[in-house]
Amino acid sequence: MKIITLCGSTKFKSAFEEWNVRLTLSGAIILSIVIPSHSYGLALTTDEKSAFDRAHLGKIDLSDEIFVLDIGGYIGESTAREIAHAKTTGKIIRYLSHEHPDWDETQCKYARAASQ
Repeated sequence: MKIITLCGSTKFKSAFEEWNVRLTLSGAIILSIVIPSHSYGLALTTDEKSAFDRAHLGKIDLSDEIFVLDIGGYIGESTAREIAHAKTTGKIIRYLSHEHPDWDETQCKYARAASQ
């Protein structure tokens, strides 16, 4: 089974939930974010943010590829750093905006079901 790490802004909570399900159903093992801190409005300490960042880079190291949830083409600083890490470690990099250019969180099927 292919191992894929989801990358993107944590403000896209529903997208992370949705693509976790979709890619799992396609037969992949999915590694994702710890917590959608932006969506929850959490103010992480520098140490907490650093720990989450290190853990996510470790997940990328374990993966065959990353899937970037670049809704509307948005790639923030952390996501750009994760993409650069994936490139330097030879990972396949896939972008939601390339594979599903018109997709947005209003099209969630599984995340919507999970929140009801």
